[in-house]
Amino acid sequence: MELDVRLASDGSVVVHHDARLADGRAVVDLTPAQLPSSVPSLREALVACAPLGVNVELKDLPGEPGHRRDLPLAAATVAVLDGYRADGGAVDLLVSSFDVAALDRVADLAPALDTAVLFVTADPVSGLITRAAASGRVAIHPSQPATDRALVGAAHAVGLAVNVWTVDDPERMAALIALGVDGIITNVPDVARSVVDAAAEPAAGRPSRATR
Repeated sequence: MELDVRLASDGSVVVHHDARLADGRAVVDLTPAQLPSSVPSLREALVACAPLGVNVELKDLPGEPGHRRDLPLAAATVAVLDGYRADGGAVDLLVSSFDVAALDRVADLAPALDTAVLFVTADPVSGLITRAAASGRVAIHPSQPATDRALVGAAHAVGLAVNVWTVDDPERMAALIALGVDGIITNVPDVARSVVDAAAEPAAGRPSRATR
C-alpha cells in the first residue's frame, strides 16, 4: 500500500495526497480535528493496512504550502514509523519522495529505514541511478513514461529495485513486467494482480513479481 503523508498544523502526520483539501484549505493549516474524517493519521492508516507492507511517500515538497527547509515532515514521519514498529507493527516499510533532501534526512534519523527516490524523467539515467545507489536508496520510483529496458538494467546492475508509477493500463503493465520491473504502483491493484499472475503462468514455478 502507498500512503501519501503531510503535516497537520499541530505537527502530526496525516494521510492526504494533495497539499489542499477540495475546498482550498491547506492541510498544513488545519488541526486533525479540523480535517475531514477521510483524512486519517499515519498511525491509523498503518494499523488499517496491516499486515501489508507500506510505501510512505513524503508529500511536503518545495513550493507547497507550509514547506520548511528544516524538513519537519521527515522527522515526524520517522517518529511515527519507529513508534509503530516498536509496538509490533509491520516491519516492511519504505519511505519515498521526490525530495532528495527529505530522504537524506530520513536516512540520517533512521538508517535502517529503506528509502526510494521518485522522479519524472531521468536525463542522464546513469547519473540519477549512481546518485541513488551512493545515497543508500534501495529503489528508484520512475514515472512509467521514463521506464525502459536501459533504465531497469542500469538500476538492477547496482542493486536498486524499480517500482514504476502510476500504471493503470493492463497492456503497459504487461510490458513493464516483461522489462523486469520489481513493482507497479497503480490505482487498480486488482487489474495489476491479474496481469502479474498471467505473466507468471507460462513459467511454472517461477515466483510472480509483487505489485505495490
